[in-house]
Amino acid sequence: MIRYLIALIATVCISSMALAKPVIDTLYSEIEMKLQTATGDIYGTLTFPNTSAKVPVALIIAGSGPTDRNGNNPIMKNESLRMLAYKLSDNQIASLRFDKRGIGESKAAAKTEADLRFEDYINDAKEWIALLKNDKRFSKVYVIGHSEGSLIGMIAARNEADGFISIAGAGKVANEILKEQLAKQPPVIKEASYPIIDSLVMGYPVKNVNPMLFSLFRPSVQHYLISWFKYNPQTEIKQLSIPILILQGTNDLQVSTADAQLLGASNSKAKLALIDNMNHVLKIVEDDTSANMTAYSNPSLPIASELINQIVSFIKETSLNK
Repeated sequence: MIRYLIALIATVCISSMALAKPVIDTLYSEIEMKLQTATGDIYGTLTFPNTSAKVPVALIIAGSGPTDRNGNNPIMKNESLRMLAYKLSDNQIASLRFDKRGIGESKAAAKTEADLRFEDYINDAKEWIALLKNDKRFSKVYVIGHSEGSLIGMIAARNEADGFISIAGAGKVANEILKEQLAKQPPVIKEASYPIIDSLVMGYPVKNVNPMLFSLFRPSVQHYLISWFKYNPQTEIKQLSIPILILQGTNDLQVSTADAQLLGASNSKAKLALIDNMNHVLKIVEDDTSANMTAYSNPSLPIASELINQIVSFIKETSLNK
């Protein structure tokens, strides 16, 4: 669980875009997109229904760790975000999903760990939003943030997007979540780690780190943690004046329904929907933990239909508003 919180993959500001030839399907088209940056290219996939009419488009932001544009990582393939893109296209909604800097096809564009800041992710998302806003094929631009992508998305969407959708987004600031996770560890780990976290929250790096905590708090990662700890999702979502939809599965092992309720309570305009038995990778599973974890690596298991229903209804309803 902790490694999901501390996955640090880099991103940078975008300087230009290039397009590959579209891949054509009977129901949708896909265009591979390349964002040229000073330190390497970031790659993504634009999926859109085969229609000449303008349609709304959603920027899909993946969660933490080495998660690629399709919702997969090197040890777990579930295809959740690819499935989401296709289901949106089935409902006349385009989408853009991308490999984070350092992940998948964007691997060569990684920043060094010491240079990475949380703002890099935010700036990256803002550049994608700007790209979509300038594309005349799209009527409105939405942001869909999954897991850590929820916090990134809600910040990037402010004053830029036409609507924001959080899926399995944390409701607490990252340092509080990290303390909660470490509290389940032996007392010696808790006692050694809490002072480090408190120092980072204050903006002060820690030189001497206990070797058993080095994987979490090594010097090269501390400036990223400092930048990440500054953002409270309850504060950030409160600043949004655009339509908001908060979605949370009731069988999520990583994010709780309480997180969704915290986000919903922070903005009176937000709509909150809990999806029965949906887990963190958007699949429907029963309460059994083993079956839940197995779903993380089951690309044949479809994503929750109610998730799609909620997103499509939200976008269709709000896209009609001027």
